[in-house]
Amino acid sequence: MAARLAPDNVRSMHQSLHHLVADAPWSDEAMLDRVRQQVFPALQKHGPVIAWIVDDTGFPKQGKHSVGVTRQYCGQVGKQDNCQAAVSLSVSTCNASLPVAWRLYLPEAWCQDSERRRKAGIPEEIEFQTKPSIALEQMRQAMKQKIPVGVVLADAAYGNGMAFRTAISELGLQYAMAIESSTTVWEPGQQPLPVPPRKPGRGAPPKRLQRNDEHLPVSAKQLGLGLPPSAWKDTGWRQGSKGTLRSRFAAVRVRPAHRDYKRTEPHPEEWLLIEWPKNESEPTKYWLCTLPAGTSLKSLVKIAKHRWVIERDYEELKQELGLGHYEGRGWRGFHHHATLCIAAYGFLVSERSLFSPSARVGHVGLRAAPFPRDFRPRGSPRTSRAA
Repeated sequence: MAARLAPDNVRSMHQSLHHLVADAPWSDEAMLDRVRQQVFPALQKHGPVIAWIVDDTGFPKQGKHSVGVTRQYCGQVGKQDNCQAAVSLSVSTCNASLPVAWRLYLPEAWCQDSERRRKAGIPEEIEFQTKPSIALEQMRQAMKQKIPVGVVLADAAYGNGMAFRTAISELGLQYAMAIESSTTVWEPGQQPLPVPPRKPGRGAPPKRLQRNDEHLPVSAKQLGLGLPPSAWKDTGWRQGSKGTLRSRFAAVRVRPAHRDYKRTEPHPEEWLLIEWPKNESEPTKYWLCTLPAGTSLKSLVKIAKHRWVIERDYEELKQELGLGHYEGRGWRGFHHHATLCIAAYGFLVSERSLFSPSARVGHVGLRAAPFPRDFRPRGSPRTSRAA
């Protein structure tokens, strides 16, 4: 980049760019707000916002000095490893999406280590927050910014949390959250036993809902296995590289059962969506969804499956735009680097609407300044004069 911008003064430009990313005191929030203003008109050109997608991604790192690095689950390698992790909120239409919030997850060990905090430049106001807590903060901020709302989508790492799902409902948002097969629900038409009447002379009247050995909730897996064959419908949701993606789904109205024995009212009804591919011996995926009771099965499937776009976003951000290439150690540089990658991604989202499909495949006529004749990229092997 330095060679493109200043062919006659590469070293000085390189230092300036490094300062811009690692140390310059510009606001990530202001930059992302400006990116939204520029990109949203193009994003919504072919349809409205339909989803807010919550996710996190990991960056494998060696050592212990890069901000936030610790041994934790890293999706990039599919196991526990030494890495950094960041939580994001993306806004998506049917055809395009854009990250609108980005925040490093800071483990408790880092929050409590004043020396490491000082060296990494972590702001004093940053305290330990779980990933769901960070995501909720991002959604609250997005609502203050009046970003067009959509159905909140997330994987089971977020969807398993009843408190997280409840907080989303309290914000006035709908969700379609993946859950684990062990999540307990009341079968269709059932709910906890009502509060029993007070018995004379037995102290304060009971206030909480009841269960007994004959009246208990079941796991999502148990419910799915017990559904009749007529409940399962072959449903498609989008075009893949080999045609329409299809599978078998069932959707039933249930009440979540999480600790409702401590409540005075049962949880509201919502959809339990289950996927059971024909070639599998049991259901494979489960979602809880607060879309209206009259929502069609096809609509439920399409919105639940729409979370795939975040995988595409991260793949393009990491492989094409260098999101995982930051080599610094500081808090500010980590977020500046991600913000600039998101800005570049937003530029591409906007530009894609300007060219015909054939132009996107080949040369579109954009020009860049030439490299200086004697320029050698950093890290490239030296060659002999004879060569």
